[in-house]
Amino acid sequence: MRIAYLATADARGHLMRSQLLTHALQARGINVQLITTSDEGQRFLAGFGLTATVLSRHYSVQFDTQQNMLRDATDANVAGYIFNPRRMARDIFKLRHVLRENDLILNDSFHPALLFMGCLPIWRHKVVHIYGASLRQALETNFNGRLPDFIARLYSHIVSFQINRAGARLEHDFAYPPKAEKTGDSTRIPTPVAVVKPGNNQFEQGSAQVAVYLNPHFCDSALAAALEHGIADANLTTHFVGEGMASRSGWVTQDTDWVTRAASSSMIISAPGMAALSIAHVYDRPIILVLTDQPEQQRNAQRAKELGLRHRIVVWQGDSATFAASIYAACVALSTDVEFAVTDKADSRGYDRALRRLDIWLDELVTLGSSGGA
Repeated sequence: MRIAYLATADARGHLMRSQLLTHALQARGINVQLITTSDEGQRFLAGFGLTATVLSRHYSVQFDTQQNMLRDATDANVAGYIFNPRRMARDIFKLRHVLRENDLILNDSFHPALLFMGCLPIWRHKVVHIYGASLRQALETNFNGRLPDFIARLYSHIVSFQINRAGARLEHDFAYPPKAEKTGDSTRIPTPVAVVKPGNNQFEQGSAQVAVYLNPHFCDSALAAALEHGIADANLTTHFVGEGMASRSGWVTQDTDWVTRAASSSMIISAPGMAALSIAHVYDRPIILVLTDQPEQQRNAQRAKELGLRHRIVVWQGDSATFAASIYAACVALSTDVEFAVTDKADSRGYDRALRRLDIWLDELVTLGSSGGA
């Protein structure tokens, strides 16, 4: 069986999911062809020992230095990609060969070329869209309140039609139950998480530890300094990871064992991406969510609140002292939790949950691959 996996590189959650599933599929003897959308994404995957080709460097979501989504710039970038014949049309030509050589192609998440190809009878049976539930909602409502209602509704209808025409859809969420729930060609499935073996603690013992991860769109030094200050005031030992903070002392740009550190930490700090929330949920770790103007992550944060996940939300508004105080208060509040420390029992529960999630994904992908997506 041969599977192609296109993971967009706008954020690292798509790439983390692709490397996790690629390694697991390869362990089952399945050939996986990895594709991404930037040189940075290619280098990120290489850190996990995987080779990926870059499809196109023209399509990307645009952000500022605090991970706030730049909607107008993103719309312009996407429009330029779709309507320039040397961009999306050229990528479709390339992907024709990929589809011919593979039993399945996974679109993680919503690359326009595969949205289009997934509509057409000649290719649709091989296309599987992988997406977070909050991301689909954010995409379909992108123009709500920004354009006249009839145009926003037309756009939403077109996007929904494109998604639903594909051979299959895997909609994931950090809080979905540990099973595959099918409705026609759609499957609701819990977000996969790297499996951490019990007792694999990456921190030194004897103190409270925090695992911090900020994706590459965070590159504001004032935000980073305020974050460091707030954590230091709470007297917590910290492991900082962030590609956008490469020049800062004490930060590393990439850590392939970050999930292990997070699972064995006392607390996680990250933006409310689906991956970070899944780690907190599966391994039962309290999490501080650095919330920005990114629609799907705002929905994720609201869902965390509704589900009672142990968390606090902090927002950067350009005031370093206020942000540092908010980080400090959140650290103190979560560190008083009676289940703050990682126990052997919690280790084992997290391992079992993560393994179950991964097995669900592998079984589903193998089944889809055997049937060519249809």
